Amino acid sequence: MNVRNARISDAKVICSLINYYAEHDKMLFRALAEIYENLQTFLVAEQDGRTIGCCALEVIWSDLAEIKSLAIQAENRGKGVGTALVSAALEQARALGVPRVFALTLEPGFFERVGFAVVRKEDLPMKVWSDCAKCPKQTECDETAVIRTLGAGDAPVAEPVLQRSLWG
Repeated sequence: MNVRNARISDAKVICSLINYYAEHDKMLFRALAEIYENLQTFLVAEQDGRTIGCCALEVIWSDLAEIKSLAIQAENRGKGVGTALVSAALEQARALGVPRVFALTLEPGFFERVGFAVVRKEDLPMKVWSDCAKCPKQTECDETAVIRTLGAGDAPVAEPVLQRSLWG
């Protein structure tokens, strides 16, 4: 498996992955035009030349970024693809100098296993809620906020799938 920055040729697959989960009420729908507009924020995991997962890292402010649209092909869930994508997004955040990364998720246990901590959504800055205005569940949100602080004290943890380090 290889994790890399997304390319134009990945946009339709990214859109399909995300919208599969949106159809199952697991994440927000993303139009193909929106994927193209934000393509530079996406990472993809590929195996045997096929895109099997994606996520985006969006810088929110000088000290905060968000991992968004983490979607793994159903048959590849539980095989380390999500961990590899989050690891790459954290490396990207570290390279950009962003000290904190958060996510809003229906699977907080996954994020806790890769070093994030659950926080109250109300503790995140209002800028975070830009996507919430588009969400049909905005008044009855069922997502959990998780956050991770990146710093010199992060200890690398072996990532078996990619044989890379995961900061956590």
